[in-house]
Amino acid sequence: MVKIKKIFAREILDSRGVPTIEVDVWISRGIGRASVPSGKSKGKYEALELRDNDKRFHGKGVKKAIQNINSTIAQGLVDMDCTKQAKIDNRLIKLDKTPNKSNLGANAILAASMACARIGALASGKELYSHLGKWKKLPIPCFNIINGGQHAGNKLAFQEYMIIPVRFHSFKERLRAGSEIYHELKDILEKRYGKKAINIGDEGGFAPQLSKVEMPLKLITQAIGQAGYERKVNIGLDCAANEFFKNKKYVVDGRSLTTKQLVDFYAELVEKYPIISIEDPFAEDEFKAFADLKCKIGKKVMIVGDDLLATNPERIKKAIRSRSCSCLLLKPNQIGTVTEAIKAANLAKKAGWNVMASHRSGETNDPFIADLAVAIGARYIKAGAPCRGERLAKYNRLLRIEEQLS
Repeated sequence: MVKIKKIFAREILDSRGVPTIEVDVWISRGIGRASVPSGKSKGKYEALELRDNDKRFHGKGVKKAIQNINSTIAQGLVDMDCTKQAKIDNRLIKLDKTPNKSNLGANAILAASMACARIGALASGKELYSHLGKWKKLPIPCFNIINGGQHAGNKLAFQEYMIIPVRFHSFKERLRAGSEIYHELKDILEKRYGKKAINIGDEGGFAPQLSKVEMPLKLITQAIGQAGYERKVNIGLDCAANEFFKNKKYVVDGRSLTTKQLVDFYAELVEKYPIISIEDPFAEDEFKAFADLKCKIGKKVMIVGDDLLATNPERIKKAIRSRSCSCLLLKPNQIGTVTEAIKAANLAKKAGWNVMASHRSGETNDPFIADLAVAIGARYIKAGAPCRGERLAKYNRLLRIEEQLS
């Protein structure tokens, strides 16, 4: 038994310059540290992120959440065995006493959970991925190289356009391909649209002033070909359809589409471009629409649930029953503890789904999700473009893990 001696939290800034939480957990021979991200495009079923809503930082401060860690959470976890992650997380859930972590804040709870996991790994003499799970497989990266929706200041309805380097033998080769295509795309955009087109969005992808959702697909396909990776790299979409669902219609390229029309539109795009993954193609309560799309194109394309599922076991079970998805987007801060996130992943995998571990648009330099992806055997990971330090922290961590496992 290795007892937790002390827990202390502080307010730091994330990749958007917005406050978030960093937590230190002490044992007698070391410190475990973790920090939590924050999403901009949030679904209503996510666990609650506690903010101060006062004058500091335009209401985005997290002093209340930090106070909860330094008082209630610290008192509840001190003297617990740091190697027993499930017991720690169960204690955190009991301390909060709400189904959506609204008392202490999901950001406070997750920061403590992650920091305890890291110090638990240290105490056990293991790498974090070995401490968290039994899997030793590197995920395939999904690089967001063109931003739209809530992540950029353009008129694109779809939020993320990703490249997925599938047909390679190593993570190192996949990262190289992603970087080369990213820079090929940069040259294409600058030559065609000028310097403003290579401004980047929240996740490191370019944010050109494009207005039609098909335009990025043409440009990315061109970049893949010019980089010499045709037939080795595919495309993924995060549509984030909640953001363009208006009055029970989907507003895309200035047109108001019914669910059936949007299903047909996605099918047309899949026929024209090497798309293998579509995330959140419909609004967060549209289980049947997801199922209809899966029925139509599910043999070719992975249907990924983010806002629909919110890393929540009950919503995952509903989606399994309705055959709505074939992949879970795993975001630990949607559910609030490391143990719950792992359980959600296991539930999805038991149903035969893939799992895609995911960052958030407001990130920190903590590479925790890289280890988590390996620990749970996630098929994919998305952490943004091969650009910006907080994104590369995850990809570079996976390079080091690959070396350890080789």
